[in-house]
Amino acid sequence: MMKQYKAVFIDWDDTIGDFVGAAKLALQDMYEKYNLSEYFASFEEFFLLYKPHNIELWDKYGKDLVTKEYLSFDRFFFPLMHGSRVGERLKVKGERQEVAALAEQLSEDFLNMTTARFSLLPGAKELVRYLAAKYPLTVVTNGFVEVQYEKFDKSGLRDCFAHIVLSEEVGCQKPNPRIFEEALRMNGLQAEDVVMIGDSWNSDIQGAINAGIDQIWIRKSKDPLPEGQSATYLVQSLSEVMEIL
Repeated sequence: MMKQYKAVFIDWDDTIGDFVGAAKLALQDMYEKYNLSEYFASFEEFFLLYKPHNIELWDKYGKDLVTKEYLSFDRFFFPLMHGSRVGERLKVKGERQEVAALAEQLSEDFLNMTTARFSLLPGAKELVRYLAAKYPLTVVTNGFVEVQYEKFDKSGLRDCFAHIVLSEEVGCQKPNPRIFEEALRMNGLQAEDVVMIGDSWNSDIQGAINAGIDQIWIRKSKDPLPEGQSATYLVQSLSEVMEIL
């Protein structure tokens, strides 16, 4: 018999909302809008420089090693400085300030363009409405205030959530247990009363483990589990969550 829970916590980006897909579409829009072919041989070159550096910056941000402002700026400044078509131009024309100004423009535009491209993942609306009919449902998510609430409203699911716990408002990011403790406080519950649903081992699952909370890991990869990684429940799709809860 499955354990009975009193509330459900759920991640947002790439669990409910298609953040990766929206971000890539927004980057493609920006590539065209800002004529970034002056810096890169192709969009693929730009994306391959941007993606791993952005992940690294988010990891540092979660550890308080960089600021929000630095992350927002450098995730564009770094690839612009390393594009295959920019090296000689910088040497000849001394365009570093021009590149920095462009990175600032991209940073300002990116969040709005990503929000404009926002969509729910397949099955997300059905799962959220199913869960909200049975449990108090709390979003526990990392991300910036100015865009996360816009996405919640745009989703048409805002009314399904009893609480929203956003890392920037709490002052720490998952996997820090403090963000989960704040969600527990809002619900007036203990760790053993809830379960956390998420797609990310590092933030959602490890964070819930740190807080003593059961986990449902939506792991779409069919590759063997990395050593040391496990979860209370392991599924490959949103629909499978309804079989547990």
